[in-house]
Amino acid sequence: MSLLTKTLAAGVVSAAVLVAAPVSASAEAKVTFSIPSPTGRYQVGTTDLHLVDHTRPDPWKPDRMRELMVSVWYPAKDTRHYPQQQWLPNGIVPAVETFAEQAGIPKGSVDWTAARTSGHVNAPVKHGKWPVILYSPGFGGPRSVGSVLVQELASRGNVVVTIDHTFETPVEFPGGRVEPPVTISEAEMGKALQARVGDTRFVLDQLARKGVNLDKVGMFGHSYGGFTAGETMLHDRRIDAGINMDGSMFPDFGDVAERGLDRPFMLLGGQFPDPETGVLKDHSPFTDLDPSWGLFWANQKGPKESFVLKGGRHHNFSDLQVVLPQLVKPLGLPADQFEQFIGTVDPDRGLKIQYRVIPQFFGRFL
Repeated sequence: MSLLTKTLAAGVVSAAVLVAAPVSASAEAKVTFSIPSPTGRYQVGTTDLHLVDHTRPDPWKPDRMRELMVSVWYPAKDTRHYPQQQWLPNGIVPAVETFAEQAGIPKGSVDWTAARTSGHVNAPVKHGKWPVILYSPGFGGPRSVGSVLVQELASRGNVVVTIDHTFETPVEFPGGRVEPPVTISEAEMGKALQARVGDTRFVLDQLARKGVNLDKVGMFGHSYGGFTAGETMLHDRRIDAGINMDGSMFPDFGDVAERGLDRPFMLLGGQFPDPETGVLKDHSPFTDLDPSWGLFWANQKGPKESFVLKGGRHHNFSDLQVVLPQLVKPLGLPADQFEQFIGTVDPDRGLKIQYRVIPQFFGRFL
């Protein structure tokens, strides 16, 4: 796997993992950050579901049945008296702190639990025939680090379901039980993809059982989650349209790049420096940066769209695009500390572009 494809496969990790410069351990107050409010017309509710697939042994722990945590985000009828959802679950904070300490940030210097999303926990649903959109995070990443785009879509009249792929990332289950990730080798990445496809199809089954209308279903994901969206569409016709946000579509691990789809799909990419010249290249099907995108484009039979976020990098398609800039000054970091992760595009501008491009695509095809 090349350096580029490793980067494109990597999941969204805690901001702490990405910090390379040490900060003073004598800071008196913890650094905090905020999550922007969505711009849609609807208030947003959210609820967590613990799902157990009694028909499928866990691929990483075959002595156990596969269990998942998912979050459902939706237009809410009334959000008064319903607390806002914490951005990061308490149970995965120790893992984040360990990574942060290894990266040179003293434990306790950042308050990872202070930020709140705009999703109000268990708020009553505003009834309507809402499209359903599934979200899959990058490899190793928690579902919570896609909350900014997820709550935006919910505020615009969609039910959005986010999935944690157990044993890829720390997952907190009811009662405070936390399942840590297992080591997954490059040779097992195809197995990981099939686990993700199985997870997604099981979630759709469970939504149908709960009476959720699945007449209009979309899926999007970041990095390996974007690959997951395409591969799941190949195997499940219930998904009508999909978006891959900056994820390579490895032909060695899945089939979607070589077979294409007969339904709408968007490739949404950033830019990466050429290893020889340093010149930025678009991650698109029209450059040689990622051959898997060109292969998919040639084989795609349904409607296809490509968009490049100029000045953006791989993690602009996650909450890190808004979290990382807020850490720079309080931690005394150089202004360009996170350029390799979130590029040079202004964070607000990059977010507004995604707020336009992603809902417009789903609005056309769902």
